Amino acid sequence: MGFFVITLDALVVNVALPSIRSSLGGDITGLQWVIDGYTLMFAALLLSAGSLTDRLGARRTFAVGLAVFVAASVACGLAPNLGVLVVARLVQGGGAAVIVPSSLALIREAFPDARSRAKAISVWALGGSAGSAAGPVAGGFLSQVDWRLIFFVNLPVGLIALALLARTPAASRTAHAPRVPFDWTGQLSAVAAMGALTFAAIEAGADGFTAPVVLIAIVVLVVAGVVFVLSQARGRHPMVGLALLRERTMVVAAGIGLALNVGFYGMIFLLSLYFQQAKGMSALATGLAFVPMTVLTAFVSPSAAWFAGRFGARMPVITGQVAMMAGLVLLALVPASAPTWLMVAVMVPVGAGGSLAVPALTSLLLDHVPARQAGTASGVLNTSRQVGGALAVAVFGALIAGRGHLATGLQTSFLIAAAAVLLTTAVSFLLRPAARA
Repeated sequence: MGFFVITLDALVVNVALPSIRSSLGGDITGLQWVIDGYTLMFAALLLSAGSLTDRLGARRTFAVGLAVFVAASVACGLAPNLGVLVVARLVQGGGAAVIVPSSLALIREAFPDARSRAKAISVWALGGSAGSAAGPVAGGFLSQVDWRLIFFVNLPVGLIALALLARTPAASRTAHAPRVPFDWTGQLSAVAAMGALTFAAIEAGADGFTAPVVLIAIVVLVVAGVVFVLSQARGRHPMVGLALLRERTMVVAAGIGLALNVGFYGMIFLLSLYFQQAKGMSALATGLAFVPMTVLTAFVSPSAAWFAGRFGARMPVITGQVAMMAGLVLLALVPASAPTWLMVAVMVPVGAGGSLAVPALTSLLLDHVPARQAGTASGVLNTSRQVGGALAVAVFGALIAGRGHLATGLQTSFLIAAAAVLLTTAVSFLLRPAARA
């Protein structure tokens, strides 16, 4: 349920932006930050949230993250102006960042057996698939009534999840990392680096890479990145530790996660604009166009555990990427004169491929790390995924604007996304199953 609401809020706002603008005013940059502020804080705080989960325990951390997310959702719905809405979205993204690694760590604690854990992760991923399916449609429908409802809908879901969490037994003290001092240098430098990267990507899409504010962000990124690496190599209590970052499975999984989100969220961003600007479709009709993909995707997630149990976890990871790559290439080849139903059909392998690959990838990664590092490892994985989504929106947005022709920029963007997935598909053969007792 936690993964459902944070995935819902990553997509529900896009089609409601015209209603928000007519109600609160503001320019295009302000509206962009309504979306990008959520992604920025989500990506920047995931590493810290994963470390916090390992130190404080998954149950307590999940409760704090969900409570912050629900409170920020209410603040979004009550926002009197665009500035307050952006600030509330930033806080909402921070709560979402805490929910992801702690939810996976809860699963890791509750299901020590790899096979049962893979099934549980498929159910967890189903929540994200349901959020993806509901997001565009809910945004289009609710914004016709009142755009504030897209945020208030999180309140009952969050309260139910907190009530269920109160009945969840606490894990043993050995299930999470010992109480050691926080790696403040590592955490602050990681937040600075992730924030600078996301900020630079967003602003470069609007002002170009030579803009002073973008150059400053790049400098901050480089300096913070160096500080982070040094702190993980020499610190007494590193947040992540170079040992985890040197783990082949961790590096490969992070790269795959980044490429999958480049393809999936890049496609949603591009087609949301294309359907409304080039095809003249309404916001509700645009949301409905994504329903076949997202509904079928929801049925694919539960099959990932069976696929992994039958052929090994690596096979669904590779198969899912191949399906996504094929869909992206087909989207690039579909002519502008093609009927809308054809593009709707071609979207299906993109969404289904990601839905098949992500649960198996997550399960394979958690099989390779001890329980005390589950939160940190899942934080690294999901950080890479959020960065991939942010980079896709920024880079593809720049391509569309720079070329001055939506269809041409669309084609180039899809080919870039397909190339990224092709690269990680080849690297996926380096993944190895975890040793079993």
